[in-house]
Amino acid sequence: MTDRLRALPWWARSSLAVLAGATATLGFAPTGWWPVLIVAVAALTLLALPAPSWWQAAGTGFCFGLAWYLTGITWMSVIFVGAMVGLAALEACYLALLGVLLRLAGRVRFWPVLAAGCWVSIEYLIGNVPFGGFPWLRLGYTTVDSPLAGLLPLVGVPGAGFALALVAQLLAWAVLAETGRRRLLGALAALAVLASGLGGLLVPAGVEQGSVRVGYVQGNAPGGGIYGLGAPRTLTYNHLAETQRLAAKVAAGNLPKPDFVVWPENGTDMDPFRDVQTGAAVGTAVGAVGVPIMIGTITENPAAYQRQTSAIVWYPGLGPGARYDKRNLVPFGEWVPLRSFLEPLFPVVSYVGAQSIPGTGPGVLPVDLPGRTIQVGDIICYELAYDSTVHDTVRGGAQLNVVQSSNAMYVGTRQVAQQFTITRARAAELRREILVVTTTGTSGLIRPDGSVAFTVPEFQPASGVVELPLRAGETPAVRFSGVLETVIIAVTALTLAGVLVRVRRRA
Repeated sequence: MTDRLRALPWWARSSLAVLAGATATLGFAPTGWWPVLIVAVAALTLLALPAPSWWQAAGTGFCFGLAWYLTGITWMSVIFVGAMVGLAALEACYLALLGVLLRLAGRVRFWPVLAAGCWVSIEYLIGNVPFGGFPWLRLGYTTVDSPLAGLLPLVGVPGAGFALALVAQLLAWAVLAETGRRRLLGALAALAVLASGLGGLLVPAGVEQGSVRVGYVQGNAPGGGIYGLGAPRTLTYNHLAETQRLAAKVAAGNLPKPDFVVWPENGTDMDPFRDVQTGAAVGTAVGAVGVPIMIGTITENPAAYQRQTSAIVWYPGLGPGARYDKRNLVPFGEWVPLRSFLEPLFPVVSYVGAQSIPGTGPGVLPVDLPGRTIQVGDIICYELAYDSTVHDTVRGGAQLNVVQSSNAMYVGTRQVAQQFTITRARAAELRREILVVTTTGTSGLIRPDGSVAFTVPEFQPASGVVELPLRAGETPAVRFSGVLETVIIAVTALTLAGVLVRVRRRA
């Protein structure tokens, strides 16, 4: 089999890589066919590892990556097709490097483990370089609906991704095996890795320390494309109106009174400190419900042409309290890297508007309630993709977690489902409930095992009250997954360096 794969002409190898890359997308939401993703990852190895030259291995990885990202992030086309193509081409370059590393890893006896380490290493680069990276299509996110889901609270998203990649490499090893005994051994090893997820069942949810009633408001937005937020103050007034409906349902006895309420990211689309009408609307909403509201808003500094995406706890009669500023920003969506150089060359980037400035502290907001203060861990939209940002909420003392998001531009695309699946993986990783509140979908509640308690449909306003436990404690993933990822990358890099030295000496 190895000789047959090595003898493939370059065009056939590239075509099969494109097919495998496009197929890999089916492993992600909304389809979520994780077995198909395993087969696609294995197919890349079967094409790149026996490639007759380094250039063919790189080309194989590039074709796989380009097809994968062009089909996986089609939702970016509703904003700017050029940005989607450019990002896909950039990420395909990382997959080209992966193709070379897979071919190099094939020089050692234990190459399936080394190849899985290559996947983790490349995912780390994609998720951090350049401009903060784009850690959106990580293998670990897809494991929440697989037998490997139990690994999420143990080893986190990077560890679960390593396990999925290892299963794929073992299957590829079985295909390339020369004897039936080795094929059986590879298949059994893959099953053993899948079964390892059962260990996560031993990780309980965080220790309960009372509970709190949390209201949520999805105000709705016009939705769709770059103008999905609607005219100025549309979102603000929509969330005010839905908050007043929530207050009416509480007054009528249809819902219990919440201890506090959560609005989504962009719950106000203008700065409540600078725009009088927006500030008045927030004050009216807080007065109607009679409890603090954690608003999602934009604060501006027009003199510096800067802004921040923020969560602010707003109290009845008192006004603003604790504040958290979003740390992980979408490049070319919320800020423009190298702006002074790029904007004159590509005027379209001016649509980004004022330059967003990232926050620095963890997303933990104290909310003062009668007789007690609770710590709310807040994750704002795109931040879900970053391990350390999510883990910092728990390490910072959060007793419950919420996600504020604004997907109004992407409703009707697979981006919404992809983000919700990432949130489910995070809930399983933290072993805590996560309340998701968005402008127009998908809002909902996720249980500590990653299963969904309920969701609110897109394209309509909605509100409600849920009782959430206050939890304490950290999972092994929160404590050690970052260290584990570093060790995997370091061991992989050192091993590959040793293999490369040996290859060059033989040459």
